[in-house]
This record gives sequence, C-alpha cells and structure tokens, in this order.
Amino acid sequence: MTEKTRYSDAELEEFRAIINEKLDIAQKDYEQLRAGLTNSDGNDVSDTSPTFKVMEEGATTLSKEESGRLAQRQMKFIQSLQAALIRIENKTYGICRETGKLIAKERLRAVPHATLSMEAKLAGAK
Repeated sequence: MTEKTRYSDAELEEFRAIINEKLDIAQKDYEQLRAGLTNSDGNDVSDTSPTFKVMEEGATTLSKEESGRLAQRQMKFIQSLQAALIRIENKTYGICRETGKLIAKERLRAVPHATLSMEAKLAGAK
C-alpha cells in the first residue's frame, strides 16, 4: 500500500470549512479588539471627576497596551488561517514543511493552520 502524499479534494473541502469558520470568528474578535483600542464605543473617563480620571488613565493605558498585543496576535492568527486557505488552493495543505509527510487529520482539525506534524514540532522543540 502506498502512502498518501496529499489530502483528497473532499478532505481539503472539509478543512476549508473548518478554516473559514475559525476565520469568521477570528475576524469578529479582531474587530472587537480594534473597536476597544479606538474607543469607538465611547466608554471612557471623560465624564468622571479629575482625581478618579488620573487613576483611571493609568489603567486605561495598560488595558490598551494589552488589547494592542491581543489584536496583533489575532491578526497573526488570521494571516495564518488565510495562508492555510492558499495552501488548500495549491493542494499543498496538510503537508509537513519539515518531513514532507501528511500532518494527521486530528492535528489539522485542532490546529487548522499547522504547517508541522507533531513529529517535526517535537523534534524542533528539543
């Protein structure tokens, strides 16, 4: 029996659906983070007393920095999902970039943007 070198078109379509679902959620989360950063909901300290406002501004700055980091991580995740969609189009999706073997379906269902098999990932962690 020969070893599969790529996933079938039907399997790729299954993965495309998983990725598109995760991409929709990720983009909504990113938009919420961006809205919080730009303060588009208008929930700030402009209508509170000056003393409270000084204390609140420090917390707001920390919160915005954290939101900025989260937004950056979310954008990186979105880009990884989009790259996975391109690999599906090229029919190279699910192929480990280190070993050239197929990444296990279970791993791809859990981490659909994975480019390394568990074997390669664990070998690289040593």
